[in-house]
Amino acid sequence: MLWVSLGASPADYPSAAAKIGQIQSDQIPRGARVVLSDAELNAYVEHQLPTVTAGVRQPRLELLGQGVARGSALVDFAKLRTSEGHSPGWPLSRLLEGEHPVSVTARIRSSGGQATVEVRQVEISGISISGQPLDFLIEHFLLPLYPDAVVDRPFLLDHRIDRIDVEPGRAVVRIAR
Repeated sequence: MLWVSLGASPADYPSAAAKIGQIQSDQIPRGARVVLSDAELNAYVEHQLPTVTAGVRQPRLELLGQGVARGSALVDFAKLRTSEGHSPGWPLSRLLEGEHPVSVTARIRSSGGQATVEVRQVEISGISISGQPLDFLIEHFLLPLYPDAVVDRPFLLDHRIDRIDVEPGRAVVRIAR
């Protein structure tokens, strides 16, 4: 675990896991709210990531406020493709081999049991990606790895969640009344 580098304490993962477990099992009373600090979320992601994703290291989540969050990690795109059982091909493997610092900034809007994640900025090795190259990365790397991911269109929130407010340093999950 990277407790020190993420600014998290050993108590942050169990706290986040308990809160997320209560939400997922619908144990949170109607109208209540659950506050998850960025330290808790980082500890949770750091603990969960190795079980689901090869080729991604040092994940970091920053909750910037006003619905905006930034996620970053070191990503080996060729290793991601290989872990999915696909070869990226020689030209693409040369372009994508090795770890690259990746940062994604998104705005999360939610209300009435729905949310939309709008990707605002993607940087790979300090280079901003948009347009067709970004669409390619989403289609060939994000969606095969996370087939249930929804980008730039509304999706339903589970477990009676009415909305999620992203505030500086924390996410507030509000359960519907």
